[in-house]
Parts: sequence; structure tokens; C-alpha cells
Amino acid sequence: MSVTTYTLTDKRLTLGDVSAILSEGSKIGLSETVWKNVENSRRVIEDILQTSDQAIYGITTGFGKFADVRISAEDLDELQRRIVLSHAAGVGEPMPVAVVKTMMLIKIISLSRGFSGIRPQTLQLLIDMFNNNIIPVVPIQGSVGASGDLAPLAHMAMVLIGEGEAIVDSVVIPGGEALAKHDLKPVKLQAKEGLAILNGTQAMCAYGVQNLLFAKRLMDSADLIAAMSIEALNGTLTAFDKRIHEVRGHAGQMEAAANVRYAIVDSAIVKDHQDSDHRVQDAYSLRCVPQVHGAVRDTWNYVKSVVETEMNGVTDNPLIFPEDKAVLSGGNFHGEPLAFVMDFLSITMSELGNISERRIAHFLDFTMSELPAFLVREGGINSGFMMAQVTAAALASENKTLAHPASVDSIPTSANKEDHVSMGTWAARKAANICENVENILAIEYLCGAQGIDFRKPHSPALATGQAYKLLRENVTVWDEDRYMAADIKKAKETLRTNEFINNLSRYFSQ
Repeated sequence: MSVTTYTLTDKRLTLGDVSAILSEGSKIGLSETVWKNVENSRRVIEDILQTSDQAIYGITTGFGKFADVRISAEDLDELQRRIVLSHAAGVGEPMPVAVVKTMMLIKIISLSRGFSGIRPQTLQLLIDMFNNNIIPVVPIQGSVGASGDLAPLAHMAMVLIGEGEAIVDSVVIPGGEALAKHDLKPVKLQAKEGLAILNGTQAMCAYGVQNLLFAKRLMDSADLIAAMSIEALNGTLTAFDKRIHEVRGHAGQMEAAANVRYAIVDSAIVKDHQDSDHRVQDAYSLRCVPQVHGAVRDTWNYVKSVVETEMNGVTDNPLIFPEDKAVLSGGNFHGEPLAFVMDFLSITMSELGNISERRIAHFLDFTMSELPAFLVREGGINSGFMMAQVTAAALASENKTLAHPASVDSIPTSANKEDHVSMGTWAARKAANICENVENILAIEYLCGAQGIDFRKPHSPALATGQAYKLLRENVTVWDEDRYMAADIKKAKETLRTNEFINNLSRYFSQ
């Protein structure tokens, strides 16, 4: 199988571009123009070191509170090595491999912009690590989101200098050994380089990228699963009439309503219910799917715009401006923009789980669903889906705690030099946890929807929901009597992740 090479230019990348590079296993390279920009930026650093004795933060001075301490010329390279060693202070479980690889890619994008002063050979080694799947072991805890993601990026940089640990072919080995496996040699960092690599928001941004990709799949799945629930619960389609949503005007709401309409428009179950409909309005968890799911979609689009801006930006410090031969210290490493939107994503995804849990509860109450209590025959000896809803409730409640915004917190670090921080990395990690919980909640609703459709026989579901039903029933049989519920939930979640299920979404939905 051939591997494509994606050449980075000075053009902005989209979430789709980054997703394609990562999912297709592409190698990356830099255009000639980009390499020239990197070289011009480095030349400014070298010219300053040769012609000036001025104090420049992190280049001829220490870091943080030590910014006023001058470093002798003979110790400048050692300064960069020691910042990597001392700042690699993370703890906890390793970050997911997908997040670390995304972090590497976004760091390469940032360094390639030509404002960081890194040497071409150092950047090339990071590219070689990416292209050869040498994935540094990066602990998940230790970043407060300013000066960016110092600890996570330091652990990444450890492998560049032949230290730390890396994952190669799913095995954790010493960093130097990982490089040697691919005939690569560690780099000896020079002035500014350690700081250029360590400063920045690439860890939280990498989580942001992965969260958005996960959330997009969950949003689309939620629309189809909600459609199954509405169908199985004999919900009315009136609330999804196009005219209702057009007069309010929110794009996400109109899209979610259209998705549900298209998913069950040809349902024999719905037609039978409409012919004998005795309900004027459904409960909010059914009737207001477009308003809630749609607001999630609109939020997702806003979060995407911020994450795309950040992953194309330059967030280390100080920054080099070759045209002016200027080295300027600022605060682009502060993660507040990402902290805010990761908190926003957490809130919205939590709500996606909340409304799904309410539809699950709707299924189990026979006075509302007109289905057998707890979706099982012979209730009493069988408990049916009773505990599945309890699990969904537990996850929804957990999400409410996790959705408390991290960005409203700050704790001073570095002897009050860094006296206000973003907590953006924790915000992004929490959002990832919430997405995982929502996936399990949706898996439970998926099981309920299929069970409800079974009870509506001989009337058949729509094409879209029928295909989703068929995919699940290939792995999970109808619940005739009590059995091991956790196994069914796991299989339902695995079905949600299959290409067949995802393709079913794109085939029938409006987008």
C-alpha cells in the first residue's frame, strides 16, 4: 500500500486536511518556500548572537522568573537541553497515541511558519519522527495551559534529544533507541530551539482536533438514533416540519430537523401511527431534538473555527520577525481561546447525552411509550433495560460535573511570573471524557431503539433506520429474556464505530 506525502505550504490547513493526514497515515514534507521561511527565521537568531549582547528572553536569559538571569555564551546550548529535561515533569497515564501524533503535526505546522527561530535540521527530525510513527510517551497531566503546554511538549522534545520514551510498533522503548531503529540521530539543541518546541498550545489543540472529530461522529449518530427512537416510540413528525425551523432560522436546528425527517420519511411504523395518531405533542426529548441537537451543531461549528485558527497559528515565545530582524516577547502561548471553546464543547456534548438519556427513560415507562415495561416481555422475572437506563443516568450525571468550566480557574505558577493560566489542557481532556460517556449513552439508546422497533412489527422501519437496525442486529439479538447487558452495550458502541454505520449516516442525511 503506497503512502502519500502531504506537502505543507504557507496556506491554512482545515480540520479536514489534518484528519486526512492522520487517518490516511500520510507522510508530510515542507515546500521550498516554507523551508526558506524557517531558514530566514533562524538566521535572525544567529545574527543576533554574533553581533549583539542584548538580553533576549529564553535565548540569552533563563526562563520564567529567571528571565532576568543572563546566560553566558558558552552555556546557551546547554540552557536549551536543560529546559527540556527540567520541564518534562508530567505525570499520569500516557496521552492517547492519536493525540500525541496530532500534537506533533500541529507543532510542525507552527514551527514551519517561520516565526520560531528553529534550525531546519531540528524541524526535520521532528518531521522524521512523525513520518516514521515514533510517538513520544507523553503523560496526560502537568499542563496548566500557560506558557502553553510546557510539560507535554517537553516530553515530546525528550525523544528529539535521545531521551525519554517512545512508542514504536506498539512497544514502549527508550527515546534514543526509537530514533536508532529508523537510522535517526538525536539533535543537540541550540539557542532558542528548546523554548520554541516547549512553548505553545499544541497539546490542548491536539485534544481539540480529536474532540471535534469524535463529536462530529456523535452528533450525526445522535440524529439517526433519535430518529429510531421517535419511530419506535410512535412520535409525531409534525415537530420536524421544515417550516417550523425556517422561521426560527438557526442553521444547526434546520439541519438536525432535516436529518430526522429524511431518516424516517418512508417509515411504515410512522405511517401506521399517523393514521391513528391520538397525541398532539410529544415530550420535549422527542419534540425538541432539532432545537437541542441543532444547538450542538452550531456550537461545534464555532469551536471548529477557533481550533482551526489555533492549529494554523504560532504560539511560542519569543517570536522572530525576519523582515524587521525583531525578536518580540508576548503571550501567544496562553491557552484561553482553546480553554473557552473546549468548555463550550463539553457543555454541548453533555446536553447531547442528557437528552439521549431522557429518550431512554421514555422507552422504559410503559405509560409514556405504550411499549412493554422496561422493553421486555414477562417483566418481573425479567428486568429488561432497567439497569441500562441507570447506567445512562450515571454517565449523564458524571458529565454534568465534568462540564463545569475549567477556564474559570487559574492558579499562579513560576513564583507569580505566570500568575494567570488558562487550564485549557484540562478543559480539552474533560471534553474528551464527556464524548466517551456520550458514546456509551447513545449506544444504550441505540439498543432501546432497536428493541422498540422489534415491538412494532409487522410494520417495518424506514430505509435509514432500518439499515441501522440491521447493523445492530447482526451483532446483538433481540432481548427476549435477561442476559449479560454490558456485553450488548459494548457491541452497540462498536457498531456505532463501524464504517457501515458511518456510511449509513452520509447516505441518508441532508448534508
